[in-house]
Amino acid sequence: MDLEALALISRLKYRYLRALDTKDWVLFRTTLIPEATATYGEQLRFEDRDALVSFMEITLGPHMLTEYRCGQPEIDVDGDTATGIWSLSDTVIIPEDDMMVRGTAFYHDSYVRNAAGEWLISHTGYERTFETVVSLADLPSFHLTSNRWALIANPPAP
Repeated sequence: MDLEALALISRLKYRYLRALDTKDWVLFRTTLIPEATATYGEQLRFEDRDALVSFMEITLGPHMLTEYRCGQPEIDVDGDTATGIWSLSDTVIIPEDDMMVRGTAFYHDSYVRNAAGEWLISHTGYERTFETVVSLADLPSFHLTSNRWALIANPPAP
């Protein structure tokens, strides 16, 4: 078992998730090979990195607050390629629509190691096990007490 590869692939997946949550599209791009494909559920399919990054940048912009968490990795390494299955739990809050989405899924990823020894995602995607949508108006005690993206857009006066 290649423990170094397992650790590097895990770090790669965590970096991918952090890039989504922090909306760091430059970092997100660096986790994928140019020809990377992605399939999220039955509706969303992407045939290359540029299409995927563009979609994420538009869809998950500062108007959405996200938390993506993956764990329970099952990674199989075969030379310079690998596959991984990850359990996903996610929360998406859309303040302007007064809505919260929560769900779980299983990611199925493929990875390649480049000539520099760096692992990158060649395919990613998940199938939902469940997803819920809640109107925040139905949760009278819900209050958003911090929003990084609102602070960046509207910094407090000095």
